[in-house]
Amino acid sequence: MKKQVRRLGVPVTCVGVVMTPWLSLATGFRLPDQDAFATARGEAFAATADNPSAIFYNPAGITQLEGHQFRGGVYGLNIQVSYESPSGHEVDNEEDLFAIPQFFYTFTPEKMPLSFGLGVYSPYGLSSGWQDDSGFRTLATEAKLSYYCFNPVVAYEIMPGLSVAAGLTVNKVELDLQQGLFWPASGDDGFRFKGDGWTTGFNAGVLWKACEQLSFGVNFRSATQVDLEGRTEAYNTVLLPSPAFPGGALPPFTHGSPAEMGFRFPLNVVMGVSYRPTPKWNIEFNADYTDWNYLNTATVQQADQWPPAPFPALLPNSIPVPLNWDSSWYYEFGVTHYFDSGWTVSAGYIFNENSVPDTNYNPLVFDMDRHFWSAGAGYHWEHASVDLAYQFGYGPTRTVSGSAPSPAGQTADGDYDFMSHALFLSFGWRF
Repeated sequence: MKKQVRRLGVPVTCVGVVMTPWLSLATGFRLPDQDAFATARGEAFAATADNPSAIFYNPAGITQLEGHQFRGGVYGLNIQVSYESPSGHEVDNEEDLFAIPQFFYTFTPEKMPLSFGLGVYSPYGLSSGWQDDSGFRTLATEAKLSYYCFNPVVAYEIMPGLSVAAGLTVNKVELDLQQGLFWPASGDDGFRFKGDGWTTGFNAGVLWKACEQLSFGVNFRSATQVDLEGRTEAYNTVLLPSPAFPGGALPPFTHGSPAEMGFRFPLNVVMGVSYRPTPKWNIEFNADYTDWNYLNTATVQQADQWPPAPFPALLPNSIPVPLNWDSSWYYEFGVTHYFDSGWTVSAGYIFNENSVPDTNYNPLVFDMDRHFWSAGAGYHWEHASVDLAYQFGYGPTRTVSGSAPSPAGQTADGDYDFMSHALFLSFGWRF
């Protein structure tokens, strides 16, 4: 947590944490990319759902699979985000390389209408870091969110062509947030909350093959709330002038306190339609809704205020984390051509709406309207399959104006640019 030295120019003020997480390839901090074949199709997979990753995309689809099947992969991502302040100062986000693994297993017993599955994956994620001279250090410097989902599901084929499914999600969440306390700063200073917790939810799906050419899919993921238990840490290494303290100055300090934070994750609904004009072509469109309104305001609750009364609270017991995002949509389009030789070739496009209003904008989010183009190829043997996808993301410059200032007076106002490159490799085995 070492910071560059800066000259002190303002008195001490009360400080509150501001935290809004980062996205991968989605508004907010969702990770919708869980399979190379689906990603190559622009994530338009809810009405197709014909490999074990259907556990994530639409669990009703696993009734299409025979015997034991395994699917695993790694999503490798390079994010390039830059910021230019209203005064012309430019800085780049420092966290730019990521690798997200996933694992899916399904089993369909012979002569039974039931199928079973288990998925282990990360439907949410965060990793963001900005330099100390960004101009918004008292809003955000670093954030990391890890969300591990263990997802057993059961699917039932009600009748040929119509299946339903439901599953339990058991989720492990870890969160680490950091920001500066003062600006300008005379030495090392910072605030950090780090905590973890478990939560449960559920997912469900419906897949209906209306005819040989047309199928419909709906996938639902419930909202969840997790109580993160951990600790806050705050420190400053130099004497700070402040008339509210004895001698007119706040001495160097290090403070830690047990703390907890209740944090919400939104519900998500995906509706898709797949059209197969011939057995060699599959064209699909999905509308993907995320209820970001559910986040509202989170609160970091410390056991101890610091400094204790009667001094003004630099770190009060309750530190609000205003989010107040807007719900938003993805619009996903994909097409696949199947060759007799076992090869498949796919392409896709996604448009996703931004979710964070200017008032609540935080640089950890990188939120803006975005476009994603993808392409990929796969090969299927008798028992094995492999798929490789490339995805390019682009966000037109977003100009943020009127964002809420930190207690030190810094804002997130300025221009943000986004570009991403991703490679996705998935391997399947049927036995």
